[in-house]
Amino acid sequence: MTSAVRSSRPMVLAGGAVLLLAVGLLALMLVRPSSSAGPASPAAAPSDTSVDVGFARDMSIHHQQAVEMSFIVRDRTSDEAVRRLAYDIINTQANQRGMMLGWLEMWGRAKSSDAPPMQWMGHSFTPRGDGSLMPGMATDTELDALRAAKGRAAEVLFLKLMTSHHRAGAEMAQAAAGSADTDAIRNLAAGMVRGQQSEIALMADMLKERGAKA
Repeated sequence: MTSAVRSSRPMVLAGGAVLLLAVGLLALMLVRPSSSAGPASPAAAPSDTSVDVGFARDMSIHHQQAVEMSFIVRDRTSDEAVRRLAYDIINTQANQRGMMLGWLEMWGRAKSSDAPPMQWMGHSFTPRGDGSLMPGMATDTELDALRAAKGRAAEVLFLKLMTSHHRAGAEMAQAAAGSADTDAIRNLAAGMVRGQQSEIALMADMLKERGAKA
């Protein structure tokens, strides 16, 4: 092997490395969106009074109580069907709540507001001061009763409270699915409607099995 051949090999390897680096940088430029054009851009974010922002705020609060009630009943019954439903609600609604709060953060919008809830639906709801901040939400007294109940009594009360909670939540989600501006909110809300209506039907059967009605 001549010295000329030996000396050319490092140059070829170095040239190949530079080429791979250039290709990698080009790929990153093509795949990674510009931060100025992303959804977090103030110009692209929904307004503070939009359906998207109002729904994300209100439904985050609504979901939070559903998760709380599910944790309560999970520890007050050994019934596998009720515990499984509670587990599903905890996981689904905690995940959806995280998504909505994340969008509010990305849009640069506050996660709470001093304005009355439900204004994004064209009307407002005045909280009664008993913990029920929006339609369908349980009162403080009802939550205390759920904490004090055990076994079948806890199951029935949970199923009744969650049915009311889901009915109001599905109505909110239906409104957002039809009038929100962003695909993210419209798609999430439509999925909520389907999921909560399915669980309402399931809970009606579960209440019937326990000799109770919603």
